[in-house]
Amino acid sequence: MQKLKQQIQTLAKKYLSETIEIRRHLHAHPELSFEEYTTSDYIASKLKQYKIPFKQGIVKTGIVGLIEGENPEKKIIALRADMDALPIIEENKVEYRSQNNGVMHACGHDVHSASLLVVAKILNELKNDFEGTVKLIFQPGEEKLPGGASLMIKEGVLENPCPESIFGQHVFPSMEVGKVGFRSGMYMASTDEIYVSVKGKGGHAAMPADYNSPLLIASQILLELNNFFMRKEHRAPTVLAFGKISGNGATNVIPEIVQMEGTFRTMDESWRAEAHSIMKRMAEEIALQMGGFCDFRIEHGYPFLVNDEVITNKARAAAEIYLGKENVEELPMRMTAEDFAFYSQKIPACFYRLGTGNKSKGIISGVHTSTFDIDEQALEISSGLMAWLALNELNS
Repeated sequence: MQKLKQQIQTLAKKYLSETIEIRRHLHAHPELSFEEYTTSDYIASKLKQYKIPFKQGIVKTGIVGLIEGENPEKKIIALRADMDALPIIEENKVEYRSQNNGVMHACGHDVHSASLLVVAKILNELKNDFEGTVKLIFQPGEEKLPGGASLMIKEGVLENPCPESIFGQHVFPSMEVGKVGFRSGMYMASTDEIYVSVKGKGGHAAMPADYNSPLLIASQILLELNNFFMRKEHRAPTVLAFGKISGNGATNVIPEIVQMEGTFRTMDESWRAEAHSIMKRMAEEIALQMGGFCDFRIEHGYPFLVNDEVITNKARAAAEIYLGKENVEELPMRMTAEDFAFYSQKIPACFYRLGTGNKSKGIISGVHTSTFDIDEQALEISSGLMAWLALNELNS
């Protein structure tokens, strides 16, 4: 394995300029969730260039490729990258800034796809040096419910052949380039979208006897839900937060309806279901008590993400060999969510973080911001490490 590690490191360094070129191309041509047609065609063109067999058009834009080593049925693993971008106007003044106004790769999916392409190139060159099969999953729609992962699973991405485990990586701008992070067991929360419509009675603001303000009803709902769900005694970490409230009133106009949107996150499926019933009942009862009406709708989102302890611990140990123990960190649990969680609910999974920040260069912006960028030196690690983890798992 020592020789194989050195080969991978050499190839990752050799192909760094190509990885950067691919990442910059994808970054300059971002597409929204489930609209990644140009991205899909570009990825397909690269796989053709690398002479890697693939199938395109899964969930319209998804791609699945296969790299077969010696004795291909001995063990099968999957590697996943997402492809979609976000509805954000990019503010970076770089030559590869988004050419699609209002759309930006602000979550690093360009990094993930570029890395997996070069991982594929590396593994394909080494396919005579390992046994088993690597399944490559280029997935659409991570940023939008119901999540591209759930739809690809429905269309059979984990079948024919069936991988025994799956790996995914994600950029981490708060971690310095050169480092990676792992956590076995529970890692990321489930996520649900909440849409609330509160109806009262509108009227002239100067005549309070003639109206029943839905703004006050909505405010009471917000306060009581927040007081209940922000308690610490719930049986699982819990977040309920509302990020949007709107009512078409004015300084002297009380509206008929107020709309609110929020998110609910936790790490326990039975508590998740119970909490849905509690928040809906509380909101409806508060509105009724205040003489109004509440329609409380919950869009069921991604499940919690759990990293299989066995393969994640093996991956962490392999990363320490590849990068040095000092460059591998233990990650805390996060209340953020990822549709990679759908894979983790089906087969043993390892979802790890790639350090992409560089404080000395001013590369510090977080994901989902208009100034997000990466230190591109991370691309040498992203491609090399994932290739190394894949072969380490196949050989274990």
